[in-house]
Amino acid sequence: MSLIPFMIAATLLAVTPGPGLAYVVARTVSGGRSEGLASCIGTSLGGLVHVLASALGLSLIIAESAMAFNLLKYIGAAYLVYLGIRILRSKDKHVAISSISPQGCRRALCEGIVVETLNVKTALFFLAFLPQFVSPYEPLVAQFVLLGCICVTLNTLVDIAAVFAANGLMKSDIARTARAKLMSRLSGVTMIGIGAFLALTRRQI
Repeated sequence: MSLIPFMIAATLLAVTPGPGLAYVVARTVSGGRSEGLASCIGTSLGGLVHVLASALGLSLIIAESAMAFNLLKYIGAAYLVYLGIRILRSKDKHVAISSISPQGCRRALCEGIVVETLNVKTALFFLAFLPQFVSPYEPLVAQFVLLGCICVTLNTLVDIAAVFAANGLMKSDIARTARAKLMSRLSGVTMIGIGAFLALTRRQI
């Protein structure tokens, strides 16, 4: 298992903004810090659902066919490059925060679970990202679960930091827009770089 490259890639991806981060910030602005933290817990639990699903599914693919797994790894790397290009080509958009109204911590927790569990993009990301760093010669399910949990933990820590910083981030529209543009570009370049690196890395099964 390539743990060090994985940690570098996962950390870079965790600190770049995405729908999950936008959601917890919006929830914090509308309902306060407690709702924001509750939504962080909810999205992390929803992420764990994808971790378990991908661990079981990918393990079956590897057990069935080494060639199929190699193909999956190349497709996954190409998907990461595609995501990066799409991010770079997308128009800058403000995070919509006024459409979410305060609903209480319990509702925020449950909604966070549902939002992340039903997020198809999260499922596709795990299917594309996790296989790049596992070894077929070690227990597969354990590797997928470990790597997936690390991803979820890093994302949750970033979300929690965003909750505490939300009020400051929302003070200036100009500053927020500049930060969003910078982080969006960083996210796109990171995705492309990781995808290209993984595609060029020699596969051994």
